[in-house]
Amino acid sequence: MITLEDITAAAQRIKGRVLHTPTVPCQTLSRATGADIVLKLDNLQAVGSFKERGAANKLALLTPRERERGVITVSAGNHAQGVARHASLLGIDAVIVMPRFTPAAKVTRTAAWGARVVLEGDNFAEATAHANMLCQHEGRVFVHPYDDPEVMAGQGTFALELFEDAGPLDTFVCPIGGGGLLSGCAVAGRALQPDMDIVGVQVENFSSLSGFPGDEVMPPGGATIAEGIAVLQIGRQPLEVIRELVSNVLVVPESAIETAITMLAEGAKQVSEGAGATALAAVLTYPELFRGKRVALPVTGGNIDSRILANTLLRSLLRDGRLLCLKMEIPDRPGVLADISRKISDEGGNIIEVSHQRLFTTPSVQAAELEVMIEARDPDHARALEAELAKTYIVRRA
Repeated sequence: MITLEDITAAAQRIKGRVLHTPTVPCQTLSRATGADIVLKLDNLQAVGSFKERGAANKLALLTPRERERGVITVSAGNHAQGVARHASLLGIDAVIVMPRFTPAAKVTRTAAWGARVVLEGDNFAEATAHANMLCQHEGRVFVHPYDDPEVMAGQGTFALELFEDAGPLDTFVCPIGGGGLLSGCAVAGRALQPDMDIVGVQVENFSSLSGFPGDEVMPPGGATIAEGIAVLQIGRQPLEVIRELVSNVLVVPESAIETAITMLAEGAKQVSEGAGATALAAVLTYPELFRGKRVALPVTGGNIDSRILANTLLRSLLRDGRLLCLKMEIPDRPGVLADISRKISDEGGNIIEVSHQRLFTTPSVQAAELEVMIEARDPDHARALEAELAKTYIVRRA
């Protein structure tokens, strides 16, 4: 098991190469959750993720001969960028194997650091198998994204900064993918604040520790917005640390992560990818566990595809009742659209999108179907808008 001394040595080793990111209180999230929320913003790292810490420490420890051989790694994006950046800074040739589903933004940013990117496999396991094959064929040093004590120690520097800046905490909540960040931070946390609760978080489709502290299970996998923690099985070395030092593991649904992304954007003014928002998602899903406590949440990464971010924000608005999508059967005659627009305006609504169909969707040639998306202030306002339109037209929610 790594020690606090390993982590403090890593902190000195990577100092000046990795940002000491801000730790900030967030009153908006505190009011919304009933906990005293503190955010650690590793989405502000040069590569937009905490993964830079472990990569920087691992590469700094390579021998001259190992640097000459070059490195290879496998990653869904953030570890890839960390390895690519620090290999570039040290003049080391790097190959990055990424699953084919990796968001385009992460692929592009990884290649921009000068690494050779290979897209192979439909999941992390298949990409790992290909990376191992290339590693043997080309004689490179494999830099594992999480199951490596030097990477784990590098990730633990996150906790050193957090505890230095935040002071005493009741709870530290951390996402679990391969377990590198949680294990490194758990070692630092237990050494520096022994009474603090340390809580891991997994997303439903990748919840191998759903029965914690019981045995691991094989999760189903599948699509998730938290692709950064879409790992079927935790690394062996991180798992040993987690079993010994972590208090609890929680599982969150996809919808909670989407809501957390939106709350971080609106309330904390921080862009977070899905994995980076899972700690907040846990507080939203299990509020009774955190209410009244001082809780530290890592925003572990901000590398989210712009289209996915936009869709996530819109889906959250729909769930919150701030976007209202209505279908109306209306008479096909002049002035009807103007009347509907005026009613919405008079009620304080804002029309976002309109679709007007005459030919295929109505039983009568003298009728039309109108689908309109409206922005409302809150669910009560949305219901008032719907009720006003229903006084004149046949209205149903789309």
